[in-house]
Amino acid sequence: MNKIIVTILICISGLTLYSQEHLPTSSDYTKFYKTKTLVVLEDQLFSDFNDKIKEAVKQNWTLTEYEFISNAEFEKKRFNSSYSFLLTSIVTFNKDKTKARYNFLSVVLGGQAKEIGDMPDLCSIPLSYVRADEENYIYKLTALVQFIQNHIVLATKNPQIITENVLRYYNKNNARTKDKTIYVLKKELANDVNSLAKIRKIYPGKVKLVEAEEIENAIKNKDNNVIFLHKVGPENTKNKARCFKILIGASDAKFYYFDYHMVRGKQSDSFLKSDFKKISK
Repeated sequence: MNKIIVTILICISGLTLYSQEHLPTSSDYTKFYKTKTLVVLEDQLFSDFNDKIKEAVKQNWTLTEYEFISNAEFEKKRFNSSYSFLLTSIVTFNKDKTKARYNFLSVVLGGQAKEIGDMPDLCSIPLSYVRADEENYIYKLTALVQFIQNHIVLATKNPQIITENVLRYYNKNNARTKDKTIYVLKKELANDVNSLAKIRKIYPGKVKLVEAEEIENAIKNKDNNVIFLHKVGPENTKNKARCFKILIGASDAKFYYFDYHMVRGKQSDSFLKSDFKKISK
C-alpha cells in the first residue's frame, strides 16, 4: 500500500471524495485525456494486488495510454502534469473521532501540488478498511477499475455532477436492482436479513447467497443479470468505522446503490435490513 495519507475535509456526500478546497474542475477532466496514466504498484511482497491490478487495467483501461510503475517512480514523476496516476491511498476523514483509516483506489493528476492530498482527484472508490485482508476486495478489482473509468467519462460529459451530490446521482438506479439478481456473501448480511426467507419479507427482487468465486466469475463473464455487493468495513476487528455499501453491475460496473453507516453499538458491519428497504422502493 502506498504511504499516501489523504484527509477528507468533508463527510461523504457522494462517491468521489474531495476536500472543499481542492474540488476538481471540468478542465481537470479534460486534461486527463492528454496524460499517460501511470499505474502505481505496491511494494508489498506477499500481495496479489499487483497481479490483479495489472490484469484489470489490461482488460479494461481504454481512456489513455498506461504504464505500470513503482512507488519510487511515482515520487519522481508526480510533479509532471503530462501524467495521471491510478494508485491506492490511505484515506482518513476530518473530524472523525474514530480515527479510522481506509484504503481507496484513486485517479489523480500530476502537477505542482506539494502535498499528494492536493493533487486533483478525479475519482476515488473505497477498497477496504486499512486493517482488513485484501481478499475482501481483490477479486472485484476489475469492476472497480471499470467503474473509475466510467465515472471519469461521465464527469467529463456532465461536469455539473462534479459539484452536485454524486451519491444522489448514482442512487437514481435503485429501482433497477429488481431487474437483476443481487449476488451477496452471507457473512456480509446483517443477522435479520441473512437468509433468503428473511430477505423476501422486505425485498421483492432476486437475491442469491454466493461465494466470492461466483462474484468473480460473474464479473469475468460480464453477466448482465448480476449485481454484486461491494462492502467495505472493519471486518473482524472491533474498531468503530464506516461501513460502505455499494451494489455494482457485474457487466458494466454501474452503481445501483451507494450508502454508508457507522459501525458502533448494535449497528453491524454489514448490509442492513434498512438497505434492502431502500432499494425495494
